[in-house]
Amino acid sequence: MYAGFFKRLLDFLLSLTALLILSPVLVVLTLLGAIQMRGNPFFLQARPGKNGRIFYLIKFRSMTNKTDSSGALLPDAERLTAYGQFLRSTSLDELPELINILKGEMSIVGPRPLAVQYLPYYNEIERRRHEVTPGLTGLAQVNGRNATSWEQRFAYDVEYVDNISLKMDVRILLMTVKTVFCRTGIGVRGVDSLPDFDAYRKEQMEKGEMVEL
Repeated sequence: MYAGFFKRLLDFLLSLTALLILSPVLVVLTLLGAIQMRGNPFFLQARPGKNGRIFYLIKFRSMTNKTDSSGALLPDAERLTAYGQFLRSTSLDELPELINILKGEMSIVGPRPLAVQYLPYYNEIERRRHEVTPGLTGLAQVNGRNATSWEQRFAYDVEYVDNISLKMDVRILLMTVKTVFCRTGIGVRGVDSLPDFDAYRKEQMEKGEMVEL
């Protein structure tokens, strides 16, 4: 009953309330972002939702669109600004996702929606993370955040799918508050040690490691 009805109702009410309360913060960050990024302060990216259905995740931009002499985007580490680093370390870049939650594309708690290009590389067990609506925070995020391995992260995602409940969601939310304030396990894509999952899985396959897709 909780997963099928009350979870969505709570998501809608809490995201609407949060958007109303945080509207001054959102306005300020939108204006600051427009100045810092010299243009659109928002970042939209296609992500797979429940049952793999594609939606557009909304975040505050933390990187510029600087390119090299050939017109290709510079590495993430070179495009990440000090302002963007602040947004990521405080998780303020995630606030616009409240709109995704209000629309029903995301939940407050659930497996984080990852890149679309990862879809062909999940094995049968890992694909189970898409059996539920993706979340703003999840079990993997409060157990190491970006500092854990891909295997550990997916294991936490499947554990959540198998044990979803109000009690678990409340526990994850309380742990999320602690994680955000302590700023633990924060990683930057393209900067820290964890590689993109598609590259990681390709490397496993090239080494002949057993990976059933």
